[in-house]
Order: sequence, then structure tokens, then C-alpha cells
Amino acid sequence: MGDVPPGGGIAGTIAFAPLTVRYVPSFDWRTPHGGEHRPVRIVFFGTPDFAVPSLRRIAPDPSVEILLVVTQPDRPAGRGRALQRSPIGRAADELGLPVYQPPSLRDPSARAPLDLHADLFVVAAFGLIFGPKTLVLPRLGCLNVHASLLPRFRGASPIAAAILAGDSIAGVTLMRMDSGLDTGPMVATSRAESVRGDDTAESLTGRLAPLGVELLSALLADPEARIAAAVPQPERGATLTRPLTKADGWVEWHRPAGELERHVRAMWPWPRAWTTLDGLPVQVHRVSLDCESAGSGPGRVLAAGSSVSVACGEGALRLDIVQPAGGRPMTGSAFVAGRAVSPSATLGLVAGPAPRPPIIIDV
Repeated sequence: MGDVPPGGGIAGTIAFAPLTVRYVPSFDWRTPHGGEHRPVRIVFFGTPDFAVPSLRRIAPDPSVEILLVVTQPDRPAGRGRALQRSPIGRAADELGLPVYQPPSLRDPSARAPLDLHADLFVVAAFGLIFGPKTLVLPRLGCLNVHASLLPRFRGASPIAAAILAGDSIAGVTLMRMDSGLDTGPMVATSRAESVRGDDTAESLTGRLAPLGVELLSALLADPEARIAAAVPQPERGATLTRPLTKADGWVEWHRPAGELERHVRAMWPWPRAWTTLDGLPVQVHRVSLDCESAGSGPGRVLAAGSSVSVACGEGALRLDIVQPAGGRPMTGSAFVAGRAVSPSATLGLVAGPAPRPPIIIDV
């Protein structure tokens, strides 16, 4: 499914890594009864930025006919809470493709528009679960462009999970969907992409999305044969990730500084890391490890010259960029000076969320 915040969009615009796509020659696609040449009939499902390059790759391909683009409904976003179309919805509009936005696929009436005699359903971080009655609609099945090297990080938040776990590599798997959650056989796996020490979920998404494009390009050379050759996922190493919520951004200052530094990067640009000061929320946009400040109680503000750090359970984090409630992003030192924060102030004392289940679990 892949890292989909409520409403499907994420703050900002992802800059995708440069990619030169080699378009394979159009192949001879025949109906099951032979004889008639026609393109592969595809219904495309997706919501966030991760899915956009895949749609833009296959939409103009002469070997493909996009019957319908399915994405999540428009949701309120921003300070004005105006309705905002998902990135895939906007891309489909630009490409002149029909768009369908069901709130779920549970009811027969919601599935009826999908019964288009498609050859394939291509899914990229759509954000809704497919039941058995949806999975059987396309002739060749449903393919998921999943942003992890399966079976690691199945589920909704694989990109954030890779950063949280401190993984050194990430990638994309093209898998045939079954009744489980990202448990189906693998059609293709991308090359490994390094996870950099300064990667956010946003920047890593920008480099993983083109890998999904490469997998789809290869698939279109001979989809029926490639799907038939899918192999089961390895039995070992499987983990499952759940959808992120706003509460997951909460910074637990009792944890080690290195873990929290990854947490801040994994939560950007949504749901964003956050803490509180005097009961008011403060977003934490960017931090760095402070190897010099002496330890103190977790959450304690440690002012040192032009920089401001916060004590953690082990070590300290330098507050590089924060954003107080109702304010603009600013440096940690500007925040402390502007709010007259005392050196003994402690972040995260009150107004934190209720405990949440782990984002990553072994299965």
C-alpha cells in the first residue's frame, strides 16, 4: 500500500530522482481467443506522490489502455481546510484520464464501476484494502508496486519504516496481490537503493518511485508471461507496518538520540515529528545529533551559544528547525529566544498522545 497519509497527499512537492526510461517496443497483445491485436487494458489505483511516475509512465504507452484511474476522495487540507485532490487525481486530470474516488470498495455498488473487463489492476500506494471480490475482477490479476524489498516492510508505511529501522538499503517489489496484506508472489524486484543518513520519507520516496517505473516498463514487454513466472516471497524476514497517524509523530525524549533523529526524518513530511512546550504543540522539522552537550533529564532544553539542544534518554539532539503552533518554521535558537524559553524548560511534559502500537512488527 505504501505511506499514505489521510487525504492521500503529503505536504510539499516531492522532487523525483532523474530517470531515463527506455520504452520497450509495443508488443502484440491478443484476446484470450487469439487473433485480435489490442493493448493491455488497465485500471490504475494510487493516491500519493509515489504513484505518480508509474501512472505517467504507462498512460502514454501505445501498448496500454488506461480504462480508469481510482484514487481516494478529495480531503480537507492546509490551514484553510479546502478540499484537495490527491497527487494521482491531479495527474490523471492532467492526462485527461477518467477518475473514480470511492471511499471504500466493500459495497457492490462501489465495485461496480471497476467491472470493465480489464486485463490488469495496477496498484501503487492506493490506501484501501482489496477484498476477494475486487481481486478477481481483472483477467490477469492485481499487481502492487510496493515500496520495499519484500517480505520486509509489508503494509502501509514501508518507506518510513526503512528510515525508522535504520536500514541501509531500500527498494521496490512488483507483486501479484492475494488475500493477504502484501503477501502475494513477486513478479519482479528492483535494484537496491541506498538509504542515506539524511534521507527523509520524502527524499527516499523521490528515489524509490522511479524504480517502480522501471519494473512496470519491464512488465509491459510481456505481462502474461512475467506474471505467470512470479515466485513466492521468502519465508524469513517478514515484517508488517501499519498506517501512520498524527500521534505517531510524537517525540519520546526518553529514547536514544540516534533513534529520535531517524524518527524525525521518517515522519517528514507527514505526520511530522512534534512535541509540546507548556502544553502547546511544537513541530520538529529537522534535528542533528549533538555529541558535545552533557546529558540531563529527557526533554530538558540545553542552550549552548548559537545552537539549542534537547537531552534524550541517551545523548542529545540539536534543534535545527522547529515550528511553534501558529508560527513559521525557525531555527531552534530563534524559537528559544522568541519564546523566552528558560534553560531549565522541558519539552514534552504534557499533552502527549495515548500510547500507540509499534509501527513495525515481525510476522
